[in-house]
Amino acid sequence: MRHLFSGKVRDLYALPDGHLLLVASDRISAFDQVLPTEIPDKGRLLTAMSLWWFDQLADIVPNHIVSRAPPADLPAELAARSVVCRRLAMLPVECVARGYLAGSGLSGYRSNGSVCGIALPPGLEDGSRLPEPIFTPATKAPRGSHDENISYDLLARTLGDAVAGELRRLTMAVYALAEEVARGRGIIVADTKLEFGRDADASIMLADEVLTPDSSRFWPASSWSPGSPQASYDKQFVRDWLTSPEAAWDQTASAPAPALPDDVVERTRARYVEAYERLTGNRF
Repeated sequence: MRHLFSGKVRDLYALPDGHLLLVASDRISAFDQVLPTEIPDKGRLLTAMSLWWFDQLADIVPNHIVSRAPPADLPAELAARSVVCRRLAMLPVECVARGYLAGSGLSGYRSNGSVCGIALPPGLEDGSRLPEPIFTPATKAPRGSHDENISYDLLARTLGDAVAGELRRLTMAVYALAEEVARGRGIIVADTKLEFGRDADASIMLADEVLTPDSSRFWPASSWSPGSPQASYDKQFVRDWLTSPEAAWDQTASAPAPALPDDVVERTRARYVEAYERLTGNRF
């Protein structure tokens, strides 16, 4: 295998047969930084959850998975966190679907009453359900830089009307099914981020990961209450600690992120495990 690239969480290797090996590490990122502390089993959880969702979404959009069985000579500690996938020309955009107001969407709404140029009704709060889900693309920034929300018009000018329209259609179809499935298991998918690429025949495929606690906001439906931050099964718990007085981290000074305490690591892992088990019905 030949190492090609390492992102915030995943490592990519070229295989002799022309396919790629995608390995999910236990690294965790927040605020565009890879933290110095890993979350045990996170890579295995992300891989297992993505594979489960790829199966659920197979009738909506094809995906990049070639084989769930990694190469026979791969060390055992990597096998459960690896998949073999096809090479795609990745599209330079994060495709985000939002059904609830949170994160950068909330910040945009508070600033000008809209998200990515989509005007929203007045009176919405942190955690409010939107009148209908919206498509809010973002630039795909390099590691260490910030993704930036963009309007649909800018996306269409960048990729063309046909590709932009297909990305929006697929993203909203994925979100609609995921929201329905998750709600039946007691989880709200507040928003999710998808990545797509094009195969050799130019067909658009779902790639990277899908509907994991890294790429989505998962909230327990039983405790949802607009007006304040929600309990979550995702890495919002880590973000909250990093912005707390205990972390004492001044992001404006460009200081490296602090190490996570043991209890934050354990509770973050527990949230990822619970999200996986609730959604899939499988024991981890």
